[in-house]
Order: sequence, then structure tokens, then C-alpha cells
Amino acid sequence: MSLMLKLLTIILLLTSFSYAKTTSEKLENYLTEKYEDNQNIEIITVKVEEVKVLEGSKDWKAYIVGLEATLKNKPRELIKQKIIWFSNGSMITKELTNLKNGSNYEDEVKSDIKASEYHKKNLVYGNENAKYKVAIFSDPLCPFCKDFVPEALKYMKKYPNTFAVYYYHFPLLHIHPASAIITRAAVVAERAGVKDVSIKMYDIVVNAKEKDVEKILIAFNKGVGSHVTQIDIQGSSISEVINHDTQFATSLFVSGTPTIYFDSKVDKTRVKYKKVK
Repeated sequence: MSLMLKLLTIILLLTSFSYAKTTSEKLENYLTEKYEDNQNIEIITVKVEEVKVLEGSKDWKAYIVGLEATLKNKPRELIKQKIIWFSNGSMITKELTNLKNGSNYEDEVKSDIKASEYHKKNLVYGNENAKYKVAIFSDPLCPFCKDFVPEALKYMKKYPNTFAVYYYHFPLLHIHPASAIITRAAVVAERAGVKDVSIKMYDIVVNAKEKDVEKILIAFNKGVGSHVTQIDIQGSSISEVINHDTQFATSLFVSGTPTIYFDSKVDKTRVKYKKVK
């Protein structure tokens, strides 16, 4: 083989390899190079964890990118984060807007729930081996949650072998500050064996802006049928439960309530559970 032919073969192989790279690989390589330019970063790992098809877009997709990094000034502390990027294969952007309706695609993207991420401590109704898994992220003072969550829970509670229902406290404190006390009280009441706390707490009558802890607890105990005190809700183990739920919601890019997952994928219709035979 002539030298010219050998060189041509090598060029063709390199070209083919370059084009064979998936968009995920391109994105990982590009972001890794960019992050490695940051002098504060000691080690960085970039991995595309999920790829989401965008409704109304043929070319663009959402890429959920997981980052693991250590900083030079904190070499023993591992930082984990998820970021959404959008790409059409040749360009990437952090923000993408649907011109037809003006919606921000970032608000539409949610991670799937992995099987290992369902924990029994969040199971409020049903058998963990039931046919379908339903996850609910909710704020007890959210008006939309009040209209949806109690009805959905009561319905699925009747079919324990069909639905395994997982509930996650996700209080929207910037809108409903009183939810901070209610969610903590709910954890205490559940541990005390009070039945149907996740349903009853939506009937609590209290101003969402209320900040008087005692007033909130009086309303909670009346609505739920419990005897939770201010001392009860101060334990660090209570904070761990709320922090776990809110951090999990954030990792999935949940930002509003109620957010419903049906068999590990977000259910924008919120009615898939009703269509199960």
C-alpha cells in the first residue's frame, strides 16, 4: 500500500470515529474540557445520565448531566450535581424556549426515578411489590395539591396490590411558610402511629403565611387527630426526613407541586393511576 493510500485510510478512520461519537459523548468531552480549565477543580467526572425527547421539537433533546468533582481547597469533599443541557447534535445551550407557547423547556424536564431510589420509609400505602409504583411530591398547603392528593391517595389506598404509593414532603416555603411546621408535625404523627396522616393533613385549616408555631400545631392536631408538641418537631431525625425528601425532589428537577410519577416517569396528566384496570 502506498504512503498516500495509508495516510488517506488513517484520515478516513479518524473521520469515521469522529462522526461515530454520539451527542452524549461529544457533550461529555466538551464539558470535561471546559471544567478542567477551572483552576479550582482538582478532579471532575462528567456523565450524561439521561436523554429526554422534547415535546414539539424534532432536533433538540435534553441531556441530564451528572457531575462529580473535588476542589483543590477541599480535596476530601465530593461534590455531586445534576445539570440540564440541550443539544441538537452540533450546538448546546443551557436555556431553550418553545416559541409556540413561550414555555421554558428546562421546566418540563424531570429525571426518572431509579428502582433503587424507592425507599420503604416513604411508602404510605400499598405493597412495595405492587404492580405499579406511584410517587407524589406535595405541599399540604398547596391549593392544587388539596384538590388532587387526598382523592388520589384514597383511591389508590383501596388497591394495595396494584399501587405502591410513595409520598415525599416538598413544602414550598417561599409561598407557604406554615408548611414547614405541618410537614415536620406529619413526620412525628406518622411515627406515633396516627393513621392516614398524608390524607388528613390536607384538611388542616390554617393561613399558609402563618408563622406562629403553636397556632399551626393546634390546627394540625385538630385536623389529623394527633397530639404533636413544639418539642416533638425539633428533633434532628425529623429534619433528616424533610431534607431527604426535598433533596430527592431537587435531584429529579421537581420544582412545583403536585408532581406525580407513575412507574418511575413523571406523569404530567396526573391521571394515569385512574386508567389502570
